[in-house]
Amino acid sequence: MSAKIIWLFAFVALYWSYCIFWGIKSARMAKTASDYFIAGRQISLWVFVLAATATSFSGWTFMGHPGLVYRDGFQYAYASFYTITIPLTGVVFLKRQWMLGKRFGYVTPGEMLSDYFQGDAIRVLTVLVALLFSVPYLGVQLRASGFLFNVLTDDMLSVNVGMWVLSAVVLVYVATGGLRAVAYVDTLQCILLALGIVITGTIALNQIGGFDMINQGFAALGKTDVGKWGTTKGLGGGDYNAYFAIPGVIQFTAGLGKETPVGGLWTGIMVLTYMFALMGIQSAPAFTMWAFSNNSPKPFAPQQVWASAFGIGLVLFFFTAFQGMGAHLLGATPAANAAVVAAGVNIPSVLPDLTANKQGGLVPQYFNLIGDTAPALVGLLAVCALAAMQSTGAAYMSTAAGMLTRDLYKRYFNPTASHATQKLFGRMGVALIVGMALLVATYSADALVLLGGLAVAFGFQMWPSLASVTYIPWITRQGATWGLAVGLIAVIMTEKFGGSIAGFVGIDLPWGRWPWTIHSAGWGIIFNLLVCIPVSAMTQDAAAREHRMKYHNFLKEHCGLSPEKAKLKPIAWGIALAWMFFGIGPGAVIGNDIFGAPNVGVEGWTFGIPSIWAWQILFWILGVGMMWFLAYKMEMSTMPTKEVEALVEDIGDTTLETPSN
Repeated sequence: MSAKIIWLFAFVALYWSYCIFWGIKSARMAKTASDYFIAGRQISLWVFVLAATATSFSGWTFMGHPGLVYRDGFQYAYASFYTITIPLTGVVFLKRQWMLGKRFGYVTPGEMLSDYFQGDAIRVLTVLVALLFSVPYLGVQLRASGFLFNVLTDDMLSVNVGMWVLSAVVLVYVATGGLRAVAYVDTLQCILLALGIVITGTIALNQIGGFDMINQGFAALGKTDVGKWGTTKGLGGGDYNAYFAIPGVIQFTAGLGKETPVGGLWTGIMVLTYMFALMGIQSAPAFTMWAFSNNSPKPFAPQQVWASAFGIGLVLFFFTAFQGMGAHLLGATPAANAAVVAAGVNIPSVLPDLTANKQGGLVPQYFNLIGDTAPALVGLLAVCALAAMQSTGAAYMSTAAGMLTRDLYKRYFNPTASHATQKLFGRMGVALIVGMALLVATYSADALVLLGGLAVAFGFQMWPSLASVTYIPWITRQGATWGLAVGLIAVIMTEKFGGSIAGFVGIDLPWGRWPWTIHSAGWGIIFNLLVCIPVSAMTQDAAAREHRMKYHNFLKEHCGLSPEKAKLKPIAWGIALAWMFFGIGPGAVIGNDIFGAPNVGVEGWTFGIPSIWAWQILFWILGVGMMWFLAYKMEMSTMPTKEVEALVEDIGDTTLETPSN
């Protein structure tokens, strides 16, 4: 057995010991259902800051994101702005959801929405969203962990065996300890996630020869048409190498599988709507339960502004870029390395050819570069990757099991279920979700890929319902419910999954996947609102409106802005919309060459780096400023101005009381 594999197993054993410790300790602390499902509303500031960050940025950030930067270039690297758009959802919703949970004793989002809208259909749909999010998302993470260990153990463990073995421990500690165990394990996982990306990016930069060499390589590559997409063909984004430019604002293609976008997929509109999808991570039902689990809103602002927007942003805009774009220079795209060397930039070809859709294996290849010289570091990096993959999955396992228990079992089958019974069914729910994810990942990897594409887009469809509860009393139960249902269908029908269903029954969808370079999350929210708004207009009811206003009057009383700050609302809206338009929307096309065209070389670049990269870094910095303004200055994530008094104690042995009580 090689030294690399010995160190790998040693670090995995240490990591597993930490996980099991917190599973056992948390189980002993979980006396009530609230203790188990939302940690007794007692998660502390720094635990939430790290745990919520780990949950937001999963193994896909560690493994998949660098691979797609490699495949599609800097035009895809705009996706790194999810370090801002994911917590932006939290800025908008988390504080107000926490206040409602504390006030009325809610444990799940289904309880909150059902009480607010006075109906159970929205509760069931919320559970459905949680399951449709959790199972494929978890399956993708678990299969990726099996693939990683298959590569690093030199095929000693097959993908499926590795996946099942590695899943066993996460199942044990989550089922045993509930959300508290997830939170404390996530604190370590967050640190390992960031550390692993930084180390891997440093390996890539070191292999290239440093920052100056990487930019010389980019300059040489920018003068060619080498790459998956060739050049952008002047479709609103200039005629540049597509690795260094986005291909215009929008393309009116039928969609992937019907007509391939020219010069690349990532138009301004595609980037914007893809960011919508990733905003679904913190609007998914799981994050409502994360909000309920805190003892105060104090952790929200530091998590959103400093840990996510600034900290993870710093990691992705630099170290992930080193990994993804640096791979072209290091031989993962042989033609790119050859062009760079021919231009007089001596960068060694040390990576295997990954051009045949093998971008998912990029990160393990970086690990293997140091396998002989630093086997202990490979073991550490493998655990960093494993922790990243399990961080998000663990949270969704726990919260989805909580919703199954309280929104289905307790609501419809055993309203007086005891604390012990609820915890038992919660643990059974965790096992069921993990089992479903593993079975799909093992026996139908194709179905897993299809389902995985739906997860975050489904989460984003919760926005109108959450906006209603926290801001907009005009939206009715019928509007929110039917809008959510239609939005979910629209997501399905503009994703690969919808095309596969249609093909199975003999129908050929004419629009393909992501028509007009608009992501399925964008299509989903368009149809969601097209139904939600008119249905709400047609179903206004004075008594129902009066009931909903109890929530909004409470929120206004406890977190309303002073007259001086209320005047800043138009400025806040303007800053947010301008940032979205120019940073992650149609206006991002300006960044292709505003600081020098991609093909003019280092001397012609204002900051000595490609214009598109400089634009992304600039708007990352501006985005952090925007997040600070919203979270702190506009008090969207600070403590309420008036203390929140609980009207209802956390529910265990009795049925949930309504706010009117």
